[in-house]
Amino acid sequence: MSVTRSIFLRAFGRPRGFLGRLGGVIMARTNADCGAWVTELLEIEPGDNVLEVGFGPGVVIQRLVKLVSVGRVAGIDASQEMVEQARTRNRAAIQHGHVELRLGSVERLPFDDASFDKALAINSMQVWPDAAAGLREIRRVIKPGGRIALGFTRYSGQPREGVVEKLVTAGFTNARLVETDEWFCILAAKPD
Repeated sequence: MSVTRSIFLRAFGRPRGFLGRLGGVIMARTNADCGAWVTELLEIEPGDNVLEVGFGPGVVIQRLVKLVSVGRVAGIDASQEMVEQARTRNRAAIQHGHVELRLGSVERLPFDDASFDKALAINSMQVWPDAAAGLREIRRVIKPGGRIALGFTRYSGQPREGVVEKLVTAGFTNARLVETDEWFCILAAKPD
């Protein structure tokens, strides 16, 4: 692994230590607007149960809390540093039982089958150890008819090509690409 890739992963992929804390500050700024756009595309409703995979410093979780007034918001992240930052940022919602943030892997989600109406990931899939397994796990925890959105900034390193096909291979339907000059998102649904 190159030194540059190692630094990138320590700051943004699986943040830890000083670089991880710095990466969290940067991600809070760079992912917030893309996350807002993706939540609009996903059409989050007040009663939805929503999962964010790779929530980073928790800025999108913060937005979801405002949109989901009677449902619940849950998240999983592989970085202890990001779990701590997100828990600090969302302390009140966690204390009120509205948000649950866990340390863990997308390949082994600690949630029951058909637990969520919607799931999203912002700038995260490109660092999952096994994207195909992660997408299958997300499909497992989404309710029939539920929706998924994978959003990426132009700095994510994730190519547009092939993401729609990965979702279809994982069992999602109606997969489509939506893009702007700054971001792109793949939306799909779990069959009924």
